[in-house]
Order: sequence, then structure tokens, then C-alpha cells
Amino acid sequence: MKKEIICTVCPMGCHITVEGEADQIQSISGYTCKRGEEYGRQEFISPVRILTTTVRTDDRKQELLPVRSNRPVPKDRIMDCMEIIKKVVVKGPVKRYDVIVENICGCGADIVASGELRGEPDKTEE
Repeated sequence: MKKEIICTVCPMGCHITVEGEADQIQSISGYTCKRGEEYGRQEFISPVRILTTTVRTDDRKQELLPVRSNRPVPKDRIMDCMEIIKKVVVKGPVKRYDVIVENICGCGADIVASGELRGEPDKTEE
């Protein structure tokens, strides 16, 4: 199998070509630095991504809270993670980096807040 990868490690955006099967790489070319070579290998064997999204809150003034994974998640598990995240409703107060979902999908990554939620009670206008 041959895979074309655009490196995102630095602004160069090298076009890396990797050939191999499963986790066996036969050839890799197109990178201009060691980090690019490592990125190409990782992306071919087991691609990962930082997952960024939002979760619902119980606060009418702030209905969504931005969240992200604290480490990369296997790319093929992202939709499984999203199935869990879409069921979450957060109650305040929440501080940045508070864990919202621990060890999501058993992949070792926590979903953490990347924003804050005050969690103040709703004040109705009289």
C-alpha cells in the first residue's frame, strides 16, 4: 500500500510518501527532517489526532463548553469518542483543564475543559 501524507509538524508541509503493509514500512520519502520522517511513520502505522469539540451544559447562558483531549486519540476511535461526548451534560462550576470524561474509550486520553463554566444559578427577571 502507498500513502501520501502532508506533514504538519512544521510550516514546510512536506509531501511524504510511505509504502508498506500494516505496520511494516518498506520505504519512506519526501521528508526534509527527522521529525517529518517520524510523523510519516506514525501517520502510516497508527494515525492519531487531538479531539476538539463541545459538550452541553445545564447553564442557559452558556449552552456549550469547549473541550479537547489531553493527548492524541487514535483516529479510528474518534467517532466512538464522539458518541460518548454527545451524551455528556456538564454542571458548573468548571475550570479550564478540569476532566470532563476520564480515559475516554479506554484509549488513555481524558476529555478536559478548554474553557470555563461559572455555574451561577439562573436569575429570573422580575
